[in-house]
Amino acid sequence: MKESQALVAFTPTTEAGMNPDAIVQGECWRIGILDEALLRFEWSDDGVFEDLPTQIAWNRSFGPTPEYRVTHHGDLTIIDTDALHVTYDGKPFSKEGLSVVVKGVDSQFNTWHYGEHSRGNLRGTARTLDEADGAIPLGEGLCSRDGWAVIDDSASKVLAPADRVKGEPNPYGSWIFAREHQEQDLYFFGYGHRYRDAVKAFYALSGHTPLLPRFVFGNWWSRFYKYDAAEYLALMGRFVKEGLPFTTAVIDMDWHVVDIDPKYGSGWTGYTWNRELFPDPEGFLSSLHRRGMKVTLNVHPRDGIRAFEEGYVKAAESLGIDPRTGQTVDFDLTRPRFVQAYADLHHDLERQGVDFWWLDWQQGGVTRMEGLDPLWMLNHLHYLDSGREGRWPLTFSRYAGPGSHRYPIGFSGDTLVSWDSLKFQPCFTATASNIGYGWWSHDIGGHMYGSRDEELEARWYQLGTFSPINRLHSSASSFNTKEPWNFHAEVRSVMDEALKLRHRLIPYLYTMNWRAAYDGEPLVEPMYWQHPEIEESYEVPNQFRFGTQLIVAPITEPVDTESRLGHADVWFPQGEYFDFFDGRRYLSSGSAGRMMQVWRPLDRIPVFAKAGGIVPLQQLPPAGAEAGRRINDVSNPESLTLVVFPGDNGKFVLREDDGTFPESADFARAAEQAGLVETTVTLDWHVDGARLSIVPDAGSLRTMPDSRNWQIILRGVEPTDARVFVDGIEARCDLSYDADTSSMRVDVHGVRRSSHVDIDFTDVEQSGVRLRSQNLRDEVFDILFDAQMPYLTKEKVLAAVDADGMESLSGLRALNRGPRRVGDLQWSHLPDSVMAAIEEVMLRSRR
Repeated sequence: MKESQALVAFTPTTEAGMNPDAIVQGECWRIGILDEALLRFEWSDDGVFEDLPTQIAWNRSFGPTPEYRVTHHGDLTIIDTDALHVTYDGKPFSKEGLSVVVKGVDSQFNTWHYGEHSRGNLRGTARTLDEADGAIPLGEGLCSRDGWAVIDDSASKVLAPADRVKGEPNPYGSWIFAREHQEQDLYFFGYGHRYRDAVKAFYALSGHTPLLPRFVFGNWWSRFYKYDAAEYLALMGRFVKEGLPFTTAVIDMDWHVVDIDPKYGSGWTGYTWNRELFPDPEGFLSSLHRRGMKVTLNVHPRDGIRAFEEGYVKAAESLGIDPRTGQTVDFDLTRPRFVQAYADLHHDLERQGVDFWWLDWQQGGVTRMEGLDPLWMLNHLHYLDSGREGRWPLTFSRYAGPGSHRYPIGFSGDTLVSWDSLKFQPCFTATASNIGYGWWSHDIGGHMYGSRDEELEARWYQLGTFSPINRLHSSASSFNTKEPWNFHAEVRSVMDEALKLRHRLIPYLYTMNWRAAYDGEPLVEPMYWQHPEIEESYEVPNQFRFGTQLIVAPITEPVDTESRLGHADVWFPQGEYFDFFDGRRYLSSGSAGRMMQVWRPLDRIPVFAKAGGIVPLQQLPPAGAEAGRRINDVSNPESLTLVVFPGDNGKFVLREDDGTFPESADFARAAEQAGLVETTVTLDWHVDGARLSIVPDAGSLRTMPDSRNWQIILRGVEPTDARVFVDGIEARCDLSYDADTSSMRVDVHGVRRSSHVDIDFTDVEQSGVRLRSQNLRDEVFDILFDAQMPYLTKEKVLAAVDADGMESLSGLRALNRGPRRVGDLQWSHLPDSVMAAIEEVMLRSRR
């Protein structure tokens, strides 16, 4: 394929026409029953309807004809499905003439009248968080407590075949155009409280979320700073020596020339390396690749291709401009010839070693086609172009409206450094899933302004570990930088551990990547998706599910000054849960779940796994210069850790592939294309003990290392015995126990990739596995030790716990007698925060 023909797939393969057996229509109107709960309403004065794909809708035929019934009462057309009841008068759409009732929803607002907005809409996302200092308004999502949502596609452009565009040859076969007729074009999602089904239906309509390459799930280093090549490489070398893995190097705009002759305008747009900073671009990029890193460069393309650029002559000549005139090649995404020149310019840089592009479009929404958003066009073009010639397609850009999930990854913009910014990001990330947008990348640590606050940075790093993409970023200020060694010891340790854990999570995250692409379930989801009828699930906007195994509640407020602990309000659905880090047990026995205040020191945030949970982690090599690129390695690991949580049966299917991008949207075909191997891990929990089984799929074992070291960590238990069987034959293993995390560890080395592994756990008396015993006194002591409160009160609290255990709880508040003069030995002060932390310890595992 010639480089100039890289976008030949401009219009993807689609089924844009609706199923003719699922259409009800009149002279000027058409209603498509795409699914029992998804309808398309069209009104066209001239009776012409749109069957081409649009910017939002690519597929309108979902498979078998859904069941529906049509009846008529006078002038009214009535359509019923199992989910919806439609009444329409056959006239131009009006609130009086068109309505839909969503069945099975207990809400007084479950009826939609044309033109109405859902008051119960749970929101979606926004184009950018640029300069946001806390919450901003969000667009509507597909999930609503009223049971319905509407997407208006009327203004969307269409993707159509075309040999010529604007009188010029079009080498791409298709192009984007305004509709040839005006019509109202609405999609009604009436899935009630089946929020996940609503999002999956949207994916069916607009295209699935594509699979992301493995490296993006590691740590990204980004800073708006005038690095030179030597300085940048030295920094990456320091990270290796410190044992801190980074997989992605983000070079902000100073990679290119920014100080230009004013006659050309500003230096915001640029495509020419700054040779004073980067004298050997190819060598610089190659050095990063040798470290196991991929590279993305920042581009602001608005100002076109100007005469000072190294690629100007080639671009000008391709558009029929005499380069001697110095005339700018204007930025115009509506001209295929410009797109060719623009793409070729990027291809030349890619040949030097650039892996993908950071499209930092901030310049409004105007193109030379009325209503066409340049950001959408850039995302569409770059994503398709990046996948040419067998490459793994990838973009890094801002959100451009519904359907943007097709062009991951999202750049959420330049936020302020503040607690309010941090507090909004978990909610912002979770609600984005309500519009199917699952791969946000935030400026972890905050980008600009604000004040130095080391605790804030530590908490932001912890959120980054459990974010879809973990990209550190900061401004050019000499004082605003994110290297952990620039912080004091306690905070530095938190940052180091957060970065290491993120990299270790890659096997888990990559499995969730396959789930997002082929099961239509984003990595991060709000708690109400699984529990829509429980009110409390809506009351924890900053708590979210992180894949299938974990629940995360980031701490987004400063530590309390008296307890020296931070807290988050956590809602536990009904069940048994364990702290991911130390195995502490939490019980939620009621059908409505349980709300608790959960307190943690600076080095920890609340992360929980349900009983039976299984989380795969890769192991890191030792720190130091000898680690080389191994520290940044993202290949299918030779050494894997399984963190397993007791108390119930569990299952996890680990997915690994050979690094080939699967073009098919069909899972079976994609699995074949990518050499997918699934390793099924099951936990069989019973009163006499537990068995963990590891069974690889024999279909694509070439994807796996020849042999693998398995480390099993059974969290939250007393010391146990364990026996290991490989292919049914007892094998040697190493056993150890960590009392701090109440974890039994089993190491099995050199297991062939085709072998089945079984680990049988029992206690030392062969009578089952015992859960960790709760040591109330030690945990209360730890809380009191750091608390900023009178020593005398501490002694009284501990004495009460020693004497009465859990029964002491009701009397502890009586110890808070308020401040008196310091010399009064009866003075007693028990801060509310300390009391709340003690209550968590006492009550978390009580039914």
